Amino acid sequence: MHSFPFVQVDVFTAKPLEGNQLAVFTDARSLTSEQMQAIAREMNFCETTFVIPNGEEPPSGLGHASKVRIFTVAEELPFAGHPTLGTAAVLRATSGADVIWLDLRVGKIPVHFETDDAGTVFGEMQQRDPEFGSIHSREDVARCVGLARDDIRDDLPIQTVSTGLSFVIVPLRSLKVIQDLHINFHQAAEYLRHTDGKFFYFVSRETVDPRTHLHARMIFYNGEDPATGSAAGACAAWMVKYGVAQPGERVLIEQGLEIKRPSRIFVRGEREGDRVINIRVGGNTVEVARGELNF
Repeated sequence: MHSFPFVQVDVFTAKPLEGNQLAVFTDARSLTSEQMQAIAREMNFCETTFVIPNGEEPPSGLGHASKVRIFTVAEELPFAGHPTLGTAAVLRATSGADVIWLDLRVGKIPVHFETDDAGTVFGEMQQRDPEFGSIHSREDVARCVGLARDDIRDDLPIQTVSTGLSFVIVPLRSLKVIQDLHINFHQAAEYLRHTDGKFFYFVSRETVDPRTHLHARMIFYNGEDPATGSAAGACAAWMVKYGVAQPGERVLIEQGLEIKRPSRIFVRGEREGDRVINIRVGGNTVEVARGELNF
């Protein structure tokens, strides 16, 4: 029997038992890929991360970048948002550093932290510059996810966008449409298999909280994701490109309300000529448990 310590956190929330759950295994140097995948299935969260300390210098030369691997219950991902923010928050709690670098499969990602007067810690990751992919037809997407054509807005494009993981951003007509959303995942996955998108990210400009900019949902093979930081980064780029948010404007995405895990994701992006750059995704993280996994 061997013991592997982990920290459990809720990400994109300052309140325990909300946001997106994450298990962070803080020293995974002796684990194989197969064992990491089995542990992720055992934890049964949307994602589980494994830190492999390697002491490599990040591009800035500040501190060290910790190698991190991210697993869902089904596969390893090259990048994901809430695991990046949550893992960085766990590492910051030990080091006290204002910037934590994570060495992910997509490259080295910095997460910047700041503390307000009340002592609340806010972290913000800088994601890769976006890549804009295919534009999808309303008819095809509506058919594969079980919506009426008019449930999807016609003034904004359905487009694949990636800052490390590709999402098809689908703008829905109203809050009611997105709240009533019931899709056949297998049918949707079959459609996506023939495109450049990995998952759908559904958004509505009508929101529950009037202070938020978009209401979002992401449904995948482990059920529904309470907060999708990688999709929020892609969505931030999409918002800036199509005028839903202004360059440099920090806006708030609400997600997870339908599954009683409300999440608050702060996003922003900038323009440089025709390009969208400097995608930032941030939020709070709260620790809820520590333990050891024995096997």
